[in-house]
Amino acid sequence: MDVWFSANLGRVTSQFALHSALKRVTYRSKPWWSELLSMLTKAYNSDLLSSKRDRFDAALHASARAARTAYFKPIKKAKRDHRSSFLASATPSTVWTAKGFAVGRHPPHCPALLGASTPPELNKALLDHLFPGEPAEFTDTILLPFREGLRLGVDEVSRDLARSSPLSAPGPDAFPNLVWKRVHRLAPHLIHDLLTPLVVYGSHPFTLKWADGIVLDTTGKPSYDSPSSFRVIVLLQTF
Repeated sequence: MDVWFSANLGRVTSQFALHSALKRVTYRSKPWWSELLSMLTKAYNSDLLSSKRDRFDAALHASARAARTAYFKPIKKAKRDHRSSFLASATPSTVWTAKGFAVGRHPPHCPALLGASTPPELNKALLDHLFPGEPAEFTDTILLPFREGLRLGVDEVSRDLARSSPLSAPGPDAFPNLVWKRVHRLAPHLIHDLLTPLVVYGSHPFTLKWADGIVLDTTGKPSYDSPSSFRVIVLLQTF
């Protein structure tokens, strides 16, 4: 069952990777970015490199400073204008994003754990605290169908997809629910045919058990030198 499901799901998601555009191609893929800012970025980087090549040319350094001012001021203005227009047209569905614009976000606390200074040491300390113990060993089992169990319907898949947020943060597959919604509209039986054997045989493939763990700081802690000051959210694959 694991081999069958992984192979067929991989055939579908490999097409996503080939033909789907990334939502954020570069760090500049922001709603307030513009062609003018791209031009100013190129001019600023060019002047900055020129001034670094010749450290004793006062004219080059003056040009780099002017380019820096001409670069960062429009960015601040673009952010400010975008924030103002977003707040002016905020809706109940965007209230939390509007709150972040209006109030600002608290900077996240970086772990400074006792006895852990390097990234691998921090990673191990958090994992040992958040996920104590070893997972149970896998044993092969013979799957038998639930003959009296309810069968999965296409309408049930449609109903669950309709209730899911199109832009929820995806897990390791990197495909948001929006992709599956569109696939279901084009091929209504595809998701249904992949899920039906899992429901009939009560199987949960290992492919769907991989997840991304995001470590977040817990607000209001007196210090952040202990793993107990942090929590983890698990992002499963959207499928």
